[in-house]
Amino acid sequence: MDTKQNSVDLVLRNGRVIDPARGLDAVVDVLIENGIIAEMRAKIELGPEKLSQFEQIDASGKWIVPGLIDMHVHLREPGEEYKETISSGTQAAAAGGFTSVACMPNTQPVNDCAAVTQYILEKARDEGSCRVFPVGAISKGIEGKNIAEYGELRATGVAAVSDDGRPVMSSMLMRRALEYAKTFDLLVISHCEDMDLSIGGLMNEGPVSTRLGMRGIPRVAEEIMVARDILLAELTGSRLHLAHISTAGSVALIREAKKRGVPVSAETAPHYFTLNEELISTFDPVYKVNPPLRRPEDIEAIKAGLGDGTIDVIASDHAPHSAVEKELEFEYAANGIIGLESSLPLILRLIREGVLTPLEAVAKVSRNPARILAIPFGTLRKGTTADLTLIDPEVKYTIDVNRFKSKSRNCPFAGIEVQGKAVMTLVGGRVVFSAS
Repeated sequence: MDTKQNSVDLVLRNGRVIDPARGLDAVVDVLIENGIIAEMRAKIELGPEKLSQFEQIDASGKWIVPGLIDMHVHLREPGEEYKETISSGTQAAAAGGFTSVACMPNTQPVNDCAAVTQYILEKARDEGSCRVFPVGAISKGIEGKNIAEYGELRATGVAAVSDDGRPVMSSMLMRRALEYAKTFDLLVISHCEDMDLSIGGLMNEGPVSTRLGMRGIPRVAEEIMVARDILLAELTGSRLHLAHISTAGSVALIREAKKRGVPVSAETAPHYFTLNEELISTFDPVYKVNPPLRRPEDIEAIKAGLGDGTIDVIASDHAPHSAVEKELEFEYAANGIIGLESSLPLILRLIREGVLTPLEAVAKVSRNPARILAIPFGTLRKGTTADLTLIDPEVKYTIDVNRFKSKSRNCPFAGIEVQGKAVMTLVGGRVVFSAS
């Protein structure tokens, strides 16, 4: 997107600025000029010559936070535009308070070459409502056979590499991928799943799957690959990020790896700290995700991992599907849910539950993903680009998927009353979403 167009000069007054990068949590005014954060102090006075230039917004009772970053989304373009497009997906992101998204490579064709990366970047520039950081494929065609050309991908603009949607089953290929990525200072994002253990599974393996007569996916299918990739990252010294962590065992493995100094980071998604496997008893395919919804004990472990910093990031894993793929018998329905427009209130719930402080919660979707992806955002420091989100933490409402910007409707939180939402999103000083 062209953030230089339509940027506004404005002053946000009396908002609660929460900037984890500086440890700042204070009520101040924020002045934005020419798309840059120009000043931040208790009371900003505008001279007569600037009164007509600057729009002034009363942010009393609102939070002003660095623009939220979702480092795990599926925009479906190119190839499956009937599910989502870069235009609709970034509109959904902006409405959810996100100023930047990293989009996974399992498009059609797969983003495993410069041409596809360039297409995504050009589409985002021309039609996007937020910044888009493409993620390239680890292997050609995400088939797990041959490594993609990381130099070409890096030069074109990918932020990381991943075969998300499929695991890299070959340990040798994963080792070579980590070594090759290190050459270009590329982050490797791992989808942790042992397909030999999970194949044919529909939900978490355990008493509930037995009762429902469904083939289960054991927790160890995730944990074995978490352990393998941690060991490979330790061997190679390469940066590793573990996607959509869902089990207590995975959290324990990551916690121990961090104590040893392994260069590993991890994310989870809101559905893994809010929904559990009992919901599958409804046989509603909206709850079918990969990895699957787990036990209540896993949810508590995920929350503990968020609280102690073991899990660095909360990402939506926004996975749009049309009714053609999703509204089927549970066995045949596609995995995945949308989350860009429902994540924020679920994250804010963690604050009310005492799992995270406001600074910690905001860090999970701003400073931390910016640091892991090595992108120059995630802070409100003076002189930085004015990517920011204005949040009303008190407003209560019912999630209505029919008002979503996304083209898809596969959201398990539809009809649920929540609290807190983005009321304004700015990218480079440009208002890309306003609730008013």
